[in-house]
Amino acid sequence: MTAEAILAAAERIAAQGDSTPVPGRDPVNQAQVNTWVEAVGDANPVYTDAAFAAASVHGGLVAPPAMAQVWSMRGLHGKRAADDPLAAMMAALDDAGYTSVVATNSEQLYHRYLRAGEQVSASTRLEKVVGPKRTALGEGWFVTTRTRWLVGDEVVAEMVWSVLKFAPPVPDEPDAVPATRSATGLRIIDAPEYAAGALRPVRSLDTEFFWEGTRVGELRIQRWGGGAEGSAPSLRHPPGPMDPGGDLSAVPDYVVASGRGTVFSFVVHHAPKVPGKKLPYVVALVELEEGVRVLGELIEADPAAVHIGMPVRAVFLRIDDELTLPAWEVA
Repeated sequence: MTAEAILAAAERIAAQGDSTPVPGRDPVNQAQVNTWVEAVGDANPVYTDAAFAAASVHGGLVAPPAMAQVWSMRGLHGKRAADDPLAAMMAALDDAGYTSVVATNSEQLYHRYLRAGEQVSASTRLEKVVGPKRTALGEGWFVTTRTRWLVGDEVVAEMVWSVLKFAPPVPDEPDAVPATRSATGLRIIDAPEYAAGALRPVRSLDTEFFWEGTRVGELRIQRWGGGAEGSAPSLRHPPGPMDPGGDLSAVPDYVVASGRGTVFSFVVHHAPKVPGKKLPYVVALVELEEGVRVLGELIEADPAAVHIGMPVRAVFLRIDDELTLPAWEVA
């Protein structure tokens, strides 16, 4: 499918306007509110304490506005409506070879609070499709929809939702994996084939030492010298900005870990597809000899043979001159 054909499909779908409002499975209810606020840690009593809510400006219990989308979710095995514009646009882009998707933006607007017993329905329109664009993930199209949540004919909330539908680049098969050794004896592998799926870390003053370490093949772990009450030095990973003991004057340094440890926990990823990776692959949480646990991919390992307690050692995947990722290999 050509770019012109994709734009024509987008124009046709957009011209259909708002989809038919689809009622949520359940009306607004206190049980789901209780579960949601506990999951996100929202302790506002106006959502759960009837007496407090009655004395508030709301005059009774209300649902968190950010739950708007909850009331229209279709469930684990739910199906989109036949006139759903996002589903239609995704299908068109799938047919054109843009088979991967990542969310890029979400903006929500709340018009009023909802109360238990109200039945919410949702309607969506396709707003715009922009592309093709070259991105770090691959060539793709940005798709934006607008969803309105209604109680009867009243719009109670809105959301502008954007996704990138892209075709991940297919990495070339390397003939060999060039590798060097760090000063600590750990392998550093040139692995540009991982670039398609590598998310760039957000570096800060608290984490820069870690990424500078991976660049030279060192697994650096943040060390604090002790808390305000004279506690023993402690290691922390991921790094944090403050002494665990509460000493505001403390300044951390780091230790270079041996890189050796054992698998504490792991998962085998079978689906969905991930750009730049062959399925299945293993992600392992490793307990180092120094006592801290570090997460990373376990490479060159048979997923069926991986087990808790398996000895592993660190290996470093040099994606490019700017990024080297820590990973694991069987010791």
